[in-house]
Amino acid sequence: MALHFELVSPEKLVFSGEVEQVDVPGAEGDFGVLAGHAPMVATLRPGILTVKAAGGEQKIVVLGGFAEVSSEGLTVLADLAESVDAIDRAVIAQRMSELEKRIAAMQAGSELDKLITRLDHYKTVDRHLTGTAMH
Repeated sequence: MALHFELVSPEKLVFSGEVEQVDVPGAEGDFGVLAGHAPMVATLRPGILTVKAAGGEQKIVVLGGFAEVSSEGLTVLADLAESVDAIDRAVIAQRMSELEKRIAAMQAGSELDKLITRLDHYKTVDRHLTGTAMH
């Protein structure tokens, strides 16, 4: 029995189709979704979403968002979603460096908090990509 899965980012529909399983980086822990999963809504944390289908496995970097499991399948609304293969680690390193410089020059406040959160997201993705590359 197949699971219908859709992954949507603000820019585009990243994935839509029938899959066997999706492993999701939930804010309260990773979880897997198969056909017939109980309905639920979960918040995503930055990490690697893994899609398992007949054609193999696809790994996608997500930077937060929401996942909804319903009788129709799984829908993930991600703040950012990009295939691991499309991620340039040098760009991530450059963005982390730029954020660190901006953070060092800022005064305390909500804007600083937002930048620190974004930096933490990049660091989390970088750690996951390092782990993914080693497997």
